Amino acid sequence: MRQSHRVVIVPLGLVTAGILALLAVESSREAVFGFLNGAFGGRNNFNLYSTLSRFSILLGLAMSVLVSFRAGLLNIGAEGQLVLGGLTAALVGVYLPAPPLVVALCALGAAMAVAASWAVLAGLIERMTNVPLLIGSLLLNYPASYIASYFVSHPFRDVNSGATQSFRIMSDAALPRFTGTILDYGILLIGSTALLVIFLERTSVFGYRVRMQGYSYSFARASGFPTRKLYYRTLMISGAIAGMTGFVAVFGMNQRYIDGMLTAPLYAWTGIAAVLMAAIIPWVTPFAAFFFAVLATGAIGMERSVGIPREVGQIIQAIIVLYLSGVAGKMLSAHDGRGR
Repeated sequence: MRQSHRVVIVPLGLVTAGILALLAVESSREAVFGFLNGAFGGRNNFNLYSTLSRFSILLGLAMSVLVSFRAGLLNIGAEGQLVLGGLTAALVGVYLPAPPLVVALCALGAAMAVAASWAVLAGLIERMTNVPLLIGSLLLNYPASYIASYFVSHPFRDVNSGATQSFRIMSDAALPRFTGTILDYGILLIGSTALLVIFLERTSVFGYRVRMQGYSYSFARASGFPTRKLYYRTLMISGAIAGMTGFVAVFGMNQRYIDGMLTAPLYAWTGIAAVLMAAIIPWVTPFAAFFFAVLATGAIGMERSVGIPREVGQIIQAIIVLYLSGVAGKMLSAHDGRGR
């Protein structure tokens, strides 16, 4: 079995085996049914739509991370890019005096531009100061979060609401929802973006060059690829997708920016876990993102039904991440050994 396939199959196999084992024990069946109801049930399928809503955000972040990881760029600053994209979208949605469609399009464009610029900033820090992209992109998450917190706590705060949040965006500019559900059309925007990324990664010249640079930077440079341009373009695309996801979160779910709304649920870190679990395989990544969305909403349902803390879902996710870290370490060690 290929190592990349094993990375995907082992965690899914263990979780499936655990669920089957719990079903075999009568006293634990209620917990399993509570988990499944929390992820897929509810009145009028409310929980299913909650899962899909969470999945859309996780998919957007996973695609953002995937683009950079496929190019061999360890950009883990998606959280900061997501936050600044969401904040920018909210400010445009509140203060731009224009027709609703223009407001929505401008908010989307501005969110993508700001997030892409933040991603490129991490690249510039690496190229100009030799701070690794992994470290630079990680550290930039913190000022992004603090900047957003300051803006919605002071100059752009909706004081009358009593919470640290912006004013509501123009209501007519918000993303419409599917009839009778809490699910907005943002899932279509993110889903089509994911399909486009998967398709272009396999069929376009740019996708081929990104893959080759990810496999071997030295080979890409020796082959005459414009590695410098690829470096910055990849970061721009990665950041833009994160910014687009922030736009969807603001114009869809909340229709305002709320302090912590994009950081507390750990969307970005779960997106990274989904990409690692998918072994950085584009077409597998959406399934991994859906798995983590089900894990989160199912854990909430299990807490409601039998009182098992929802943090159990986070513990399972942490165990999977630890496993993936071990596998990645072994793969890198083997790669270094072959290189010698």
